[in-house]
Formats: sequence, structure tokens, C-alpha cells
Amino acid sequence: MCVAVPAMVTDIKGEIATVDFGGGTTREVNIKLVDIKVGEYVLVHAGFAIATMDEKAAKDTLELMEKIV
Repeated sequence: MCVAVPAMVTDIKGEIATVDFGGGTTREVNIKLVDIKVGEYVLVHAGFAIATMDEKAAKDTLELMEKIV
């Protein structure tokens, strides 16, 4: 099973974005597959932003994931 995790884009440099998964966890991901701006949310899988998502859905998903961990 594959899991994609929501994250907020905090910085963009070319095709690489810094994203925040919450709780201070940040990573650099490739954003070549999506059209995104700083402050928006993406689904991240294996180092790639694979889709965009709205803020409410992202926060709801992160909240649910936190409950099951």
C-alpha cells in the first residue's frame, strides 16, 4: 500500500519546494507534477508532490493520521 501525506508549501525554488508536514517536520520535494504556490497544500509521495488539495482537507487528513499513529 502507498501512502501520500498532505503538506503545506513554504518555499519554492525552481522545481523543488520546501513543505511542512506540521509539528516542525519539513522536507524538500519535487513539484514538477503540480502547479502550486507558497501557502497551498500538496499530497507528497516518495519525494514528489503528486496532487494539490484544499487546506481543510489537508488539515482533516493530518488530524486523522495523527490519531492512528
